[in-house]
Amino acid sequence: MAGTGLYFEDYAVGDRFTSPGRTVTESDVVTFAGLSGDFNPLHVDAEAAAESPFGQRVAHGLLVMAIASGLSNQMGIFAGTSLGLLGFQDWRFKAPVLFGDTIHVEMEMRDLKRSRTGDRGVVTYLRQVINQKGEVTQEGTCVALVKAREGAHETTEANSGIQ
Repeated sequence: MAGTGLYFEDYAVGDRFTSPGRTVTESDVVTFAGLSGDFNPLHVDAEAAAESPFGQRVAHGLLVMAIASGLSNQMGIFAGTSLGLLGFQDWRFKAPVLFGDTIHVEMEMRDLKRSRTGDRGVVTYLRQVINQKGEVTQEGTCVALVKAREGAHETTEANSGIQ
């Protein structure tokens, strides 16, 4: 998929993208706990989690964010054109993701700013993580840097009178 992503000029405010789905498994949670060192009983102890407000174990919020990042990449829109994730703004954990939930990502472009050099641009988009029931489990704004088409900024500047 390298080189098939969208360039800065290909985006428009309001564009929407939807990822494929992925089921979050017990194995995912156990692996993430081992990698992160986060063995909170809410995630890894069925007996303790049964006494929680959720009544069962739930996936780590950061694990779900990581899966959402992967699902976003699977859309292909950033393949070969992404220069990096610049940050998250106002990220909210709205509902738990349970073992066996199938989640997907929906993104909506909110803002586009070309860099001063014109060879790249900043895309700001709402990212929502949605479960199989249609509930938003996490959401927030992501800011990413993407490539612009070679020479595209020169055409824009010539057409707009900007030097």
